[in-house]
Amino acid sequence: MAENGVRQWRVTGAEAGQRLDNFLLRVMKGVPRSHIYKILRSGEVRVNKGRTRPHYHLTEGDILRLPPVRVAAPSDPAVLPAHLHHQLEAAILYEDDHLLVLDKPSGLAVHGGSGLSWGAIEALRQLRPDARELELAHRLDRDTSGCLILSKKRSALRALHEALREGRMEKRYLALAAGDWQGKTRSVHLALRKNTLQSGERMVRVDSVDGKAAHTHFLPLERFPGAVLLQADLDTGRTHQIRVHLQAIGHPVAGDEKYGDPAFNQRLRAWGLRRLFLHAALIAFRHPQDGRPLRIEAPLPAELRGVLARLRTESA
Repeated sequence: MAENGVRQWRVTGAEAGQRLDNFLLRVMKGVPRSHIYKILRSGEVRVNKGRTRPHYHLTEGDILRLPPVRVAAPSDPAVLPAHLHHQLEAAILYEDDHLLVLDKPSGLAVHGGSGLSWGAIEALRQLRPDARELELAHRLDRDTSGCLILSKKRSALRALHEALREGRMEKRYLALAAGDWQGKTRSVHLALRKNTLQSGERMVRVDSVDGKAAHTHFLPLERFPGAVLLQADLDTGRTHQIRVHLQAIGHPVAGDEKYGDPAFNQRLRAWGLRRLFLHAALIAFRHPQDGRPLRIEAPLPAELRGVLARLRTESA
């Protein structure tokens, strides 16, 4: 183990646009993710002499104070398991020199850590060792499948983040929800607040006072007795947004162990549902390099198609 002293780091143009937590994970190699968040919470990391949040996006010229940390001695990285290698290669929906779109499998976190050997970003960095600036452009819950964008260049990352902030990126999901849906399209505008429990588990609640604005539009695509297949379009991208909004209006997502309905989940588990029925089916945006429109779709996974087939049979 080696002890490093306090460092002052000026953010360059090439580094701008990254989230602070992701940047720290790269420059403090060997430091556990949990410790990164600990020194952020305690204020040991400063940006322009002030505290800031993990999701702050760095700007060129920012001055970072990086505290002394004990860094694990370098070791050879674990080799990506062959089955995951082949699974992820087959799941790449789009790729060029600037970005990559993955059809992320349910159960694969976007980041490793917290007992997980691999996340999507660590795995793809092994699959694409020449893409030295590979970064997540956004996130998906571990149990959600579907379209996940990664940038290969800092310039692409900045452009994608700007598109997200300005609402110029279309994100469409498919969700199976409990209950008998009344009417047609429904827009939900409920502010959300993220909390971390003592166990470290993240929970999100509707909070009209301290929450952040969150907007979701739901369109029923297919109705069944006691269930509905919904299309969800996001205006904002808050943590667990679709899941908490549907819980709040009485239609929790199927297979949701955190915010769901246990009786509904048990019913569908008997029909083969072993995961969250939430899938990022489509993402559309302009290419960060030349501005051409991209529209990328991820097909509904076989296990989710099977549940729908069973519902159709039962309701026929």
